[in-house]
Amino acid sequence: MAQLPSAELFKQSKTVQDMSVNGDQPPQEYIVRDCGFGSIESSPALGSIPVIDISSFSPSSSLDPKEVEKELAKLRSALSSGGCFQVREVAKQFFALPVEEKQKYSRAANESEGYGNDVIVSEKQVLDWSYRLTLRVFPEERRRLHLWPENPSDFGEILHEYAVRMKAMMDVLFKAMARSLNLEEGSFSNQFGDHPLMQTRFNFYPPCSRPDLVLGVKPHTDRSGITVLLQDGEVEGLQILIDDRWVRVPVIPHAFLVNLGDQMQIMSNGIFKSPMHRVVTNTEKMRISVAAFSEPQPEKEIGPVESLIDEKRPRLYRNVNNYGAINYECFQKGKIALETIMWINGYMQESHAHTNPHSLRISVAVFYQTDKEIARLDPRPD
Repeated sequence: MAQLPSAELFKQSKTVQDMSVNGDQPPQEYIVRDCGFGSIESSPALGSIPVIDISSFSPSSSLDPKEVEKELAKLRSALSSGGCFQVREVAKQFFALPVEEKQKYSRAANESEGYGNDVIVSEKQVLDWSYRLTLRVFPEERRRLHLWPENPSDFGEILHEYAVRMKAMMDVLFKAMARSLNLEEGSFSNQFGDHPLMQTRFNFYPPCSRPDLVLGVKPHTDRSGITVLLQDGEVEGLQILIDDRWVRVPVIPHAFLVNLGDQMQIMSNGIFKSPMHRVVTNTEKMRISVAAFSEPQPEKEIGPVESLIDEKRPRLYRNVNNYGAINYECFQKGKIALETIMWINGYMQESHAHTNPHSLRISVAVFYQTDKEIARLDPRPD
């Protein structure tokens, strides 16, 4: 993998938080230029999000098999359309530390794990109006515990519990998605390997005086297999690109949003989509969310499930390993990662990949659970 440029490439005289508090005009490096995905609209249409009860897919479900099949059909339709599905869960969480506390866990230069802003890719990069705390939670032996905040004192315990629950929900979803395509339950999860990677990322979006000029997160799709997002319970911000138009994702209380990433699109041979998304800012209110990302262990080869390849639907992608590195390299070169591993008429299409300065992508969904312990991660102070 190519080395990131030195952190010395870019130094800010003021932090995002300083500029937010003072109501400063965003500097040039945060101004979003035309990138082929449309402007920052002040109020795009509100999207309609299908709601799916994840308990229907549990082995202990008491639902009639016909009802389960209806939910599976609903799941497939939601994922195939590039839209979002939501499954109700009680969870209101996250937590926020004072800035000086967060800085104790700052990420090292050229590292993504820890607390900080964007990893600097180039001098021309447009920066996100946000802060992130990114922590690896699985495999457990690869946790970097020195980056786990000690304030509040039960952070580690709570995050561990949360990660275990997220992993369990993801396991159910992998099986449900396979069943929705009439596949063996392990058709997707087996490709993740015995030790799949999982990260949790806390996102903080401060208020911005010019939300028409900057974004909390630039347009992208997730490189993961699946992402579980706990949205802010009060403030909207997430938007999805559907039919070349941005639509707002509504805030559904006590629900999780599940994004499908590029690697699930590969495994499903393009049946399930990894749609584009972005996050807008707010002039008055901060926004907080927490995302859990799951992806195959890097050395594990993934590819389209063989039974999803036939004359009517030929292979769309070649087999790959370490897709995360491919995604990063493409970002550096301004290419869309999925296009570099496409097959056309049986031939790899890597050399003809289209270029794009933002080369990322997305998809969405949501969960339902009734565990009051999750509420302990509420990011907002009393």
